[in-house]
Amino acid sequence: MSLFDSQLTPPSVALFATCVNDVMYPETCVATVKLLERLGCEVVFPAEQSCCGQIFTNTGYHAEALGVVHAYVEAFSSADYIVGPSGSCVASVREQHPLLAEETGNRALIEAVRGVVAKTYELTEFLIDVLGVEDVGAYFPHTVTFHPNCHSVRLAKVGDRPTRLLAQVKGLTLLPLDRTDVCCGFGGTFSVKNDKLSAAMVSDKAAQVAKTGADYLVSLDNACLMNIGGRLHREECLVKTIHLAEVLASTEAEWRDGALGQRDGALVQRDGVVVQRDGALGQRDGAGVLLSQEGRS
Repeated sequence: MSLFDSQLTPPSVALFATCVNDVMYPETCVATVKLLERLGCEVVFPAEQSCCGQIFTNTGYHAEALGVVHAYVEAFSSADYIVGPSGSCVASVREQHPLLAEETGNRALIEAVRGVVAKTYELTEFLIDVLGVEDVGAYFPHTVTFHPNCHSVRLAKVGDRPTRLLAQVKGLTLLPLDRTDVCCGFGGTFSVKNDKLSAAMVSDKAAQVAKTGADYLVSLDNACLMNIGGRLHREECLVKTIHLAEVLASTEAEWRDGALGQRDGALVQRDGVVVQRDGALGQRDGAGVLLSQEGRS
């Protein structure tokens, strides 16, 4: 499925992987590339990219965060479009990078940051606003519920784009989640500085998720899914977590041919990479995800 005539130059997209996805959830990056390429984009991965820096900025270390601002400009300034599968990290680039640049008074840096910010998109924004597509040809035969995480809604302002995309996924049943306006309690360093409050918040969120009876909890940020998934696992709840990009990347042909393995069993296979979700290392709670091509962890 491609949205572009073969005679036209396909849009060039630079993947902003984010450090959480790159280190802990590479399957989300793989799914994002697979989805964009299926829709006719040429995707590149600038190796110079780094963290968005919000962990520094949020705790007041503005001078220390400047390095990642420079790194973002250097990595992505030549890209036509920059797409990240994370509302939180995209929001950090949009909201915090201009602030940090302004504080330096460096006009060249300020203008360079403005340039890259203007072409930085969260994945669902890019799909709907730039590519103009809601039905991406996905197939996911499960019941799911959706958690609209705080930064995606309040800073990236993705609105209803995620649920519009989910509504077009063949085989998928979207179940309502109560209290979607309430944070899961992660908040990056918030969960460290206010651990008891954070634990209470995620406990409430996990209870709401469990009440839906869904097979999967879907969201736009793996950090929030890690937090909620950890609580679900400790409560021995059977609801699994998955990033929206992975849902949208899956197709009926892959399910029919077994390319995606057993999503409700021990393994999920994508492009030769086996991800163990539900085994000893498969809890999306920070305990670990086993990636293997030849049984190597």
